[in-house]
Amino acid sequence: MPKDLNNHICDEALFSKAFKDYATDLHDFLYYKFGSHINPQDKVQEAFVKLWQKCKDVKPSKAKSFLFTVANNLTLNDIAHQKVVLKFQETKPKSSTHEDPEFLMQEQEYKLKLQKAISNLTKAQRVAFLMNRIEGKKHREIAEILNISQKAVEKRIYGALKQLRKEIEEI
Repeated sequence: MPKDLNNHICDEALFSKAFKDYATDLHDFLYYKFGSHINPQDKVQEAFVKLWQKCKDVKPSKAKSFLFTVANNLTLNDIAHQKVVLKFQETKPKSSTHEDPEFLMQEQEYKLKLQKAISNLTKAQRVAFLMNRIEGKKHREIAEILNISQKAVEKRIYGALKQLRKEIEEI
């Protein structure tokens, strides 16, 4: 590396040379590491803007390292921000309902009674029933997982349904 004649990269000729020397490599680095969806060209431009803003603090010999570090950090910050945005979009804001408060109370009571009825099932019935109704597994899949026959699975599920109907009709 040539000896630094200046302590900083604020000279336009040095800055221009740094841009010509490092811009393509920096773009390729960001593209290969993060892909095209993060707009590597924008990150390259932002990194050079930061370099120009901090030019008095950066020696020409450290310019490349500064650029790559800044561009990498900018990209990582952008990705972290995108994750926060996606997580926020996934959460649905609680909306007000136009349902009758009495209906909402009855619905809550029904859920509690259903949970109690499911907990009253035998372990074998509960496991087969929940695998079928909640996880969406077919009788054949449940039989393979539990290492029992398909008929045994059907018997457990139908027994669970019969028991649930009996307990829920009392509601």
